[in-house]
Amino acid sequence: MRTRKRPPTHPGGILRRHYMEPLSLTVSELAEILGVSRKTLSKIVNERGSVTPDMALRLSKAFKTTPELWLNLQQNYDLWHASQESKDWKMVEAIAV
Repeated sequence: MRTRKRPPTHPGGILRRHYMEPLSLTVSELAEILGVSRKTLSKIVNERGSVTPDMALRLSKAFKTTPELWLNLQQNYDLWHASQESKDWKMVEAIAV
């Protein structure tokens, strides 16, 4: 596993800076477009919630991207944090195959 010193950007930060701000979309407006609650979207935009597969599908349709984009951003973020917060996984021995 390649280690990075700097954490990957949370997908909510990318959503806010690269999609919402250029289009002057508020959390309430985008939540309505996506068909989700303002609270759900606010958690993601404020980097306290995760992009789920369902949300990835909604975002990809709204912004003409792919669901994989959003899920990969979330996965990279989650893996980096898991590798930093827990060191127990480093004790696992490789299985010879």
